[in-house]
Amino acid sequence: QVHLVESGGGLVQAGGSLRLSCTVSGSGFVFNVMGWYRQAPGKQRELVAGIIRGGRTNYADSVKGRFTISRDNAKNTVDLQMNSLKAEDTAVYYCNVDLISYGTFWGQGTQVTVSS
Repeated sequence: QVHLVESGGGLVQAGGSLRLSCTVSGSGFVFNVMGWYRQAPGKQRELVAGIIRGGRTNYADSVKGRFTISRDNAKNTVDLQMNSLKAEDTAVYYCNVDLISYGTFWGQGTQVTVSS
């Protein structure tokens, strides 16, 4: 059974940093795509950053140069380092993984609040 656990959210002042981490429990699977999404109040969920199996990354234009996604295949984790945070980054952040032959899974979400 696949289970995602997120950590690292919280309250930070504008200009500060946070690091989100997502641990995927279970074994015997192969990651296809791993990513972070976010959903602000009244808005649709959007892709923040993704990393594919080969290591290529992509980012939303709004976070390029400020956020960095990384993964550790040995630990089954995907992290999101967020620097120079802005008030508009405030949202619930969700980890998402696509596993070959297993499907797509979501974490429970972690709140990130940036005070201006």
